Amino acid sequence: MKRIGNVLAGSAATIWLVIVAVPLYYIVVTGFRTQESYIDAGPLDLPRDLTLDNFADLWSLGFPTFLLNSILVALGTVVLVLAVALPAAYAIVRNPNRTVRTAFNMFLLGLAVPAQAVIVPIYLIITRLHMYDTLTAIILPTAAFSLPIAIVVLTSSLRDIPGELYEAMTVDGATAGRIFGRLVLPLARPGLTSVGIFVGLGAWNGFLFPLVLTQSEEQRVLPLGLWNFQNQYGTNVPGLMAAVVLSALPVLALYLFGRRHLLSGLAAGFGK
Repeated sequence: MKRIGNVLAGSAATIWLVIVAVPLYYIVVTGFRTQESYIDAGPLDLPRDLTLDNFADLWSLGFPTFLLNSILVALGTVVLVLAVALPAAYAIVRNPNRTVRTAFNMFLLGLAVPAQAVIVPIYLIITRLHMYDTLTAIILPTAAFSLPIAIVVLTSSLRDIPGELYEAMTVDGATAGRIFGRLVLPLARPGLTSVGIFVGLGAWNGFLFPLVLTQSEEQRVLPLGLWNFQNQYGTNVPGLMAAVVLSALPVLALYLFGRRHLLSGLAAGFGK
């Protein structure tokens, strides 16, 4: 029975590897093909006549502008979320009264509200504030919808800090600001990293808010910029895949840099 279980587990792992590897192979290899080779040989044929022209053509289609806009939106969203979520989580952990619990429950309700349900009020608010067709119009609602999960993760992370450490610093005469800067910030680093990666990925891949709240070419982000490879006669699939490859490289680098903190931050609080 143990041998049968190992065979079944190995077969399932192999199937899953194939499911994951085939789309990755298609995306990477197609990005280096010419349009003619892609049409004649088929999408999964072994690569030949590889070229870098697709990557060179990206610059003429505005890819650097889209990349810069996506970086600004992701960084702005992460900074704003962390600046609000960490003090809020600290207040929730250190002040367990009824008012704070009520506020925390209100944040949790935000997890149940999809962005599609409130996109019209958000559009009206953005236009009334004269922020339409700006990167700020993307950052603010993206950060607002990222706050609930960020506060939940950071609250769980801060609850892992022993109360004796707070008491020891208080006895030593440390102020609330000193406790926050010298104790909370260093120990909350895994949670901050995991929240930053999660929020950054959400902002990087966001499509709804850029689609509704911007319209000019100068304010486009990468998900919208990929539309430039489509026209009324068809889609430049190799060029589109080349753009997808370059778009995924920053995300891959971010994950490789913070994967350990990401896992430890998401697991925070589950031991209590």
